[in-house]
Amino acid sequence: AVICGISYRFSRHELKGCINDAKCMRHLLINKFKFSPDSILMLTEETDPYRIPTKQNMRMALYWLVQGCTAGDSLVFHYSGHGSRQRNYNGDEVDGYDETLCPLDFETQGMIVDDEINATIVRPLPHGVKLHSIIDACHSGTVLDLPFLCRMNRLLVPQLLLKGAGQYVWEDHRPRSGLWKGTAGGEAISISGCDDDQTSADTSVSRTSLIIRLAVVALSKITSTGAMTFCFIQAIERSAQGTTYGSLLNSMRTTIRNTGNEGGGIGGSGGVVTTVLSMLLTGGSAIGGLRQEPQLTACQPFDVYAKPFTL
Repeated sequence: AVICGISYRFSRHELKGCINDAKCMRHLLINKFKFSPDSILMLTEETDPYRIPTKQNMRMALYWLVQGCTAGDSLVFHYSGHGSRQRNYNGDEVDGYDETLCPLDFETQGMIVDDEINATIVRPLPHGVKLHSIIDACHSGTVLDLPFLCRMNRLLVPQLLLKGAGQYVWEDHRPRSGLWKGTAGGEAISISGCDDDQTSADTSVSRTSLIIRLAVVALSKITSTGAMTFCFIQAIERSAQGTTYGSLLNSMRTTIRNTGNEGGGIGGSGGVVTTVLSMLLTGGSAIGGLRQEPQLTACQPFDVYAKPFTL
């Protein structure tokens, strides 16, 4: 696994929750999904110089993730930081824009474009290898450039959400040029924080109202975490064994919509904080509901209410 959390400290783009996101995700992978600590590469500003999330180090980490993978391997890429987009001129984007991730040094070295991410960690995946990406950033809906986007009904009634039922359609995002954006036989699935056109006007390269700091009091100190990462981990912790991708995404969307709209908010007396998050998040918060919608993309369409989620 590669876990990347960037706070952009001492810059005008500084974020408060991203390193906490990275720590929570590492804890989840080790304790819930039994990943070996030695198999997880952490890129944050708190690590040694070779693991600071610069553009070069992020590129090398993504190459490392897929290098030598064989059938039976499960790969994870988690990113928490700024996302952006830029005009696409070769006609391979449905909306006319390439989605991007913003390394720590993006202002001088540039951003990492979805085409490069796809070429590095998606297209080389051989048969029997599984990749999941969890992207907590703006404009992140199709940041892996996967060929198919699951468009889920936004008007589902609560009763259907509780039953895990719902309507969806797979949108075809394959480039008109015919360029293949899928794998070499493996499986690639991305869960991202919001749609490609969802953003906040907070900064010129904004990470969000999506990750509006879910501030909580922990040991008398203020800390925070990204909304998408929080809701993903909470959905995993609350789900029964064999839960489907559709149920997981609906759970995340419901939590994001309801954040701050229930008594006590996140981490309040309602017991929302999960066992994984409790290592960093304990206390109370009262923040308004969020409107971003987590997205699901994949290399091939599948029945989201029949396929069990597993890392």
